[in-house]
Amino acid sequence: MTRPEQTTRFFALAAIVAGAVLLWAYYPIFGEMVRKWLDDPQYSHGYFVPLFAAWLCWARRKQLADAALAPAWLGLAPLAIGLGLRITGALYNVTWLEAVSLLPTLWGAVLLAGGRAAFRWAAGPIGFLFFMIPLPFRLELALSHPLQQLATAGSTYALQVLGFSAFSEGNVIVINQSRVGVVTACNGLGMLLLFFALSTAAAVLIRRPWPDRLVVLLSAVPIALLANVFRITVTSVLMEGLGLKGWGDLILHDLAGWFMMPVALGLLLLELRVLSWLFIEVSEADLPPPDFGQSFDESFVPVGAEQSR
Repeated sequence: MTRPEQTTRFFALAAIVAGAVLLWAYYPIFGEMVRKWLDDPQYSHGYFVPLFAAWLCWARRKQLADAALAPAWLGLAPLAIGLGLRITGALYNVTWLEAVSLLPTLWGAVLLAGGRAAFRWAAGPIGFLFFMIPLPFRLELALSHPLQQLATAGSTYALQVLGFSAFSEGNVIVINQSRVGVVTACNGLGMLLLFFALSTAAAVLIRRPWPDRLVVLLSAVPIALLANVFRITVTSVLMEGLGLKGWGDLILHDLAGWFMMPVALGLLLLELRVLSWLFIEVSEADLPPPDFGQSFDESFVPVGAEQSR
């Protein structure tokens, strides 16, 4: 057996052992997250995050196969940070800190087992796991009310533009005899988290310059807000225009929520198309060949120099 094969097998064995230990250590945290995914529609996308991270590791497996793997003691630093976050979260009963501690712990374990080459292979997928962690309760409360107000105001304005006599009373949209309540579940926070995950995944997968990827990543906020306003507006039109008042909750919370996924993907594709129209990439093959027939002194003559000769 050659040395690279021995190193690869050692890394695979170390990864299996480390994964088993982490699964045992974080089993209660995983249980809390899964319950949150089940009970809270805002985090129903949590199931897809680890699946995408695992697929991304598999798709980049050639980087690991061609790399020289060697343990790096530098991994003790992120391991210590992860341990500190886990202990702090347990002492002060902050579940979010305990969940976030998983990321530096995984980074440290990868560094210790395979070194920098393995870290470059797994750093991105591990970081993407952040999107499966529910936000702290206080942060949810801080974001909930402004997002509700923005969704109510935007949907009311959209209905008025469409010709409906709509106005808002707090977080309730009144259209003639219909009342559409923009409750906490409709504030758009779930869409914001989902679209951030989708935008990050798209930024990782597309073959574009980093400014294009940054634009795609930052566009998650306006896309999420527009999609939520679109959902509430369409639901209000269906309730008032088609008389589907008894179906409001089903349309608003269930069907429209699932429909927003393809809408978000369509907006991302449209955005990439617009970026390709605005910024044209020029390869070196498209440039004219340089003319080396003249020397630098002959080809670069200041204006007016020929008249003075």
